[in-house]
Amino acid sequence: MKLPRTPSFRLDGKRALVTGAGRGLGLAAAAALADAGAHVTLVARGAGEITEAAEAIFAAGGAASPLVLDVLDPAQVAATLAELPSFDILVNNAGTNRPKPFLEVSVEDFDAVLDLNLRAAYFVAQAVARGMVGAGRGGSIINISSQMGHVGAVRRTIYCASKHALEGLTKAMAVDLAPHKIRVNSVGPTFIETPMTAPFFADPAFRASVLEKIKLGRLGQVEDVMGAVLFLASDASALMTGSAMVVDGGWTAD
Repeated sequence: MKLPRTPSFRLDGKRALVTGAGRGLGLAAAAALADAGAHVTLVARGAGEITEAAEAIFAAGGAASPLVLDVLDPAQVAATLAELPSFDILVNNAGTNRPKPFLEVSVEDFDAVLDLNLRAAYFVAQAVARGMVGAGRGGSIINISSQMGHVGAVRRTIYCASKHALEGLTKAMAVDLAPHKIRVNSVGPTFIETPMTAPFFADPAFRASVLEKIKLGRLGQVEDVMGAVLFLASDASALMTGSAMVVDGGWTAD
């Protein structure tokens, strides 16, 4: 009897682009892809953290390079990426949050969150997808969403709006890009301990309220998301597109 073979999680020979790659989930995603054999280009607005991250990946035996790029500038993104070799994988990770009660959200708050979480993600994906289509090899686009793309929460109206929109964008992109063999999926983490979330968890009451909703009883770590990103980047998920992979410890289970 000939047994079926498990699809490979290896990414040897692949080129990956990760935005917001200097810290937190972006750095974790870059490390996971590099460990699987991909050459990873780390994107951020400043050189410091991504240069250090690229050096750390190289020291660990991987291949990585920093790319200073303002993802809030679609013209700069399009022009820069058009000059680079095409990518096989995109992790659309750059994002932000400004938690406020609905009645206190300003136009500036709204624009800041939606511009980075949605507008920038849209046009980075468009620029990368153009390269993928031109190369004709297909590819995998992974939008880093959130459990808040599936539920609502107090003080999270703008963030929820941006992530619900990103989930819809993921599905529509998947339909548009399927003829080019480009898969588009999202990863929706729960609260992960990162530099961005650290100030929130300094409030004991907030920390307790979060732990009460995570059924597995602990905060997420960046390592919890690395496997999901690697799975969606690799041939192990070859038939998945337009899907949402929620890594939330059971938050959205009820």
